[in-house]
Amino acid sequence: MEKGAISRNDILKTLQEYDALGAESFLSLYGFKPARKFLILHDGKEYDSKAVAGVAHKHSHGRALEWDELSGGVGHAVDWLKREGFQVGASRSPKWARDELILACDVVARNGWRGLSSSDPRIEELSDLLQLLGAYPPEQRAAEYRNRNGAALKTHNIASFHPDYQGKPTNGGQLDREVLQDFLDRPAEMARAAELIREGLRSGELQPAPLAEDEDLDDDIGAPEGRVLYRRHRTRERNKGLRRKKIGSVLKRGGTLSCEACGFDFGKVYGERGEGYIECHHVVPLHEAGEGTTKLADLALICSNCHRMIHRSAPWPTPAELRLLVLNQNSGREAYLPLPRTATAVVKG
Repeated sequence: MEKGAISRNDILKTLQEYDALGAESFLSLYGFKPARKFLILHDGKEYDSKAVAGVAHKHSHGRALEWDELSGGVGHAVDWLKREGFQVGASRSPKWARDELILACDVVARNGWRGLSSSDPRIEELSDLLQLLGAYPPEQRAAEYRNRNGAALKTHNIASFHPDYQGKPTNGGQLDREVLQDFLDRPAEMARAAELIREGLRSGELQPAPLAEDEDLDDDIGAPEGRVLYRRHRTRERNKGLRRKKIGSVLKRGGTLSCEACGFDFGKVYGERGEGYIECHHVVPLHEAGEGTTKLADLALICSNCHRMIHRSAPWPTPAELRLLVLNQNSGREAYLPLPRTATAVVKG
């Protein structure tokens, strides 16, 4: 029997049987367990994806698949169902992302570090913003994804971790505590970050939060203000037009393309291959960098290593602060920071 050779009609017949028997009886009859990750969403109802895909086999192949004959996830049941045009979603909402927690924590902070009721208008606004944020793609969201009840519950979770809370902490994750601590340590900066996220989502200026395929945002990047603001920051740094203008302005003043933190010169080390190459770092902090035009003065020339060290953890040091760190680290040793070369007019994209 060829696994996966099920048709849309096979699946529809199985859904009819599922409705007739009820979920519990259907699963018991065919020896399947409730779905742990994915559900079929059809005509306003939810169905266990793995069980439906397995049972649908009987209509074209004479028997249903057993529980252990297929996987209920991506690459097996989910792919088969999607191929036939069915919507498949998560059976439970994923963990809260940092950007989501920033928005929720700001609501709690502005409410005197108290949780809010699901009927509160501020919770309705928070839920709407979380939908706009889209921290996870649609296929990973359960039907109740970030609804009022979930948003309200999260505000109570956050409030229960506050040092002044007089009860027992409720369920919540380590990231809840980390974001709360960021708000306690840097209240004005984090409140401004939340405001920028809200403004950007409402205006459409900020992109949804899921990572694009070509993005590199790993756990080694320290951006307490969240993913969407960091993404905008990196977009500005990687703007080729701005980079060319910055390099041109530096060379026009007689400067060189050496790192402002450690003095590294790509052309000096790599010869012709490195001529004209240098990265740009946007020096305006994330919580201050709202919408608007990026000025050349906001950009610093920086090598790849120093750029990585700046972004590694918050608060981000300025290039000057990082240069001082390098100098202090190498004090008493043989001179480490290279001297700049004579200015060159070579500019590459």
